[in-house]
Amino acid sequence: MIEIKNLRKTYGDKTVLDIDSLTVKKGEILVVAGPNGSGKSTLLKIIAGVIKASEGTVVSEGEIFYLPQQSVPFAKTVRRNLLFAAKDKLNAKERCSTLLNELALNELADKNALALSGGECQRLALGRVLMNKGDCLLLDEPTSAADIEGGELMEKAIKRYQAQTGCAIIMTTHSPAQALSFAHRIIMLNRGTIAEQGSASELLAEPETDWGKKFVDMWKI
Repeated sequence: MIEIKNLRKTYGDKTVLDIDSLTVKKGEILVVAGPNGSGKSTLLKIIAGVIKASEGTVVSEGEIFYLPQQSVPFAKTVRRNLLFAAKDKLNAKERCSTLLNELALNELADKNALALSGGECQRLALGRVLMNKGDCLLLDEPTSAADIEGGELMEKAIKRYQAQTGCAIIMTTHSPAQALSFAHRIIMLNRGTIAEQGSASELLAEPETDWGKKFVDMWKI
């Protein structure tokens, strides 16, 4: 579970995040939507502990794994990237083999990860996260660099992992189709605050605010 209270993040006199309360329960998939600069990535970074909040608290239970937007491969083969990420070394080879297959990385397994394309690198980065059993995944636009086929493979792998582990997921996305496919609940951020929240189907069909209606229209539902 993730519980946020009175969370603020400021840079000088600019407030980039201002959330009074947000709770994500075990097994819940929360999609965070909003325009660029609305605070989506900042929220995930604070929960992950990558940056510190200016005010407020984030209380979490269990182990959290974070996948940032920028995928940075290690200077190793694809296979060794996955094995290096594993905490459970006893079952690492079996898990690595499974993910190489699920993410269509088998043919690239012995290739230096620094030579991968953007989409291949993003699949690898997701694979490194999925090597371990976590209680919460923080996924920042996890399929943004992938083509249609690669994106579908990644989405299936994430759903399979969530079904197997029962973990919570907090995911940012610019894809309305992805939001509808994944989310139990959506929050829409506008200038760092929660402007809309609710179930995926209801919120995307009938936003409550004028801003929400405009955003959904621009999101091309």
